[in-house]
Amino acid sequence: MYPDVSLYIDGGWSRGAAGRTIPVLNPATAEPIGAVAHAEQSDLDRALAAAERGFKTWRKVSAFDRYKIMRKAADNLRARAEDIARIMTQEQGKPLAQARMEVLAGGDLIDWFSEEGRRAYGRIVPARADGIYQLVIKEPVGPVAAFTPWNFPVNQAVRKISLALAAGCSIIIKGPEETPGSCAELVRAYADAGVPSGVVNLVFGVPAEVSEYLIPHPVIRKISFTGSTAVGKHLAMLAGKYMKRATMELGGHAPAIVFADADIDAAAKLLSANKYRNAGQVCVSPTRMLVQEPVYESFLDKFIAHTKAVRVGDGMDEKVQMGPLAHARRVEAMEGFVADAVQKGGKLRTGGKRIGNKGYFFEPTVLTDVPRDARIMNEEPFGPVALIAPFKDFDGAVEEANRLPYGLAAYAYTRSAKTAAAIGSAIESGMVSINHHGLALPEVPFGGVKDSGYGSEGGSEAIEAYLNTKFVTQIGI
Repeated sequence: MYPDVSLYIDGGWSRGAAGRTIPVLNPATAEPIGAVAHAEQSDLDRALAAAERGFKTWRKVSAFDRYKIMRKAADNLRARAEDIARIMTQEQGKPLAQARMEVLAGGDLIDWFSEEGRRAYGRIVPARADGIYQLVIKEPVGPVAAFTPWNFPVNQAVRKISLALAAGCSIIIKGPEETPGSCAELVRAYADAGVPSGVVNLVFGVPAEVSEYLIPHPVIRKISFTGSTAVGKHLAMLAGKYMKRATMELGGHAPAIVFADADIDAAAKLLSANKYRNAGQVCVSPTRMLVQEPVYESFLDKFIAHTKAVRVGDGMDEKVQMGPLAHARRVEAMEGFVADAVQKGGKLRTGGKRIGNKGYFFEPTVLTDVPRDARIMNEEPFGPVALIAPFKDFDGAVEEANRLPYGLAAYAYTRSAKTAAAIGSAIESGMVSINHHGLALPEVPFGGVKDSGYGSEGGSEAIEAYLNTKFVTQIGI
């Protein structure tokens, strides 16, 4: 059974002050399965006051003791993985296997960042005169406001919460209204581990109203957002107006370059699997497959064969490989992208249509010969549509890969060490994965450049955005 979802403020679960709720739909059926509490301004004020108190308490807890509490939260998440995965699949649609993997990976992320908190070292700078000590100290930045998306309701929230807690900050997280249940269970894992009241707070509501109230508020010292580039730019502008530190993980339109000397079988298999993971609703999803001319037809045939073999259905069925899109808006977006591409001369090789009239299912789709002025060649598809195009030489591939303002992820396949080194250097992207898909591990940086945002939510770099650097110089008297 899907649980109705409450707000979590100051150590307690509660409904919103006005009792309003937002329906939660199962994307496989388009029918309501539950409801999530709607926060009012008074609820946000409670969360802000709680976060302010929680920060004063949590910042005094030693990094070692914070680490121990966080490790308990990771253990809680792993122990509850099966139940949380079922909640996630009901509300988001992804297959159970992918949901399980997301929850278990969340435990690994908590473990990693809990360790990073223990190693947020300062340093001593050698002085120019005797008796002077120059100390560089790392301090938590303060209460954080974080905004997380519906496509990975645990994976994105767990990064923000864990980074805040590891650094000694408190946090108010605005969870995704479409997929609130699994996000709430993540928060419960922290709460049951012994995180003090007020340190973690969870609210839901109208996204624009929540962000535009929390970001300017003087209690909030740092912003973290994962979502579309358009919304991210607006929130970054708002954060800048109030001099709030911000981490922005925004949209992408990832090129995947397949050179003539690549292992074509491996490239087609890995790229198709990653293209249709989570129904393509992944910010780092490979979208523009750029294939060198001598192997273009071979790659295309293999990719289409893999696409046609994808089993689509209700994610609760263990045999299903791709579930529904998250909501009706994504189906409409896919239909619009495909129609526009075909109208402009693109060729529909397979898929391109909604499946049935129940739920939000869409066929895995391949388009070729799509002109550059088609919308899908310039806007992030965020769905199960792959674009495949030939290229002649290295420079042509790089030109197309770097053409768009996005710069989140990119992929390349080649057997040449020289080509691999050159393409890794030439592509304008925060992340480049060559001959495999090795992104989003806890220990590696995760973030983009250009319109894909700034800052990292992975690796040792990530915690820096949650810490202030203080310089203290003293002389003995």
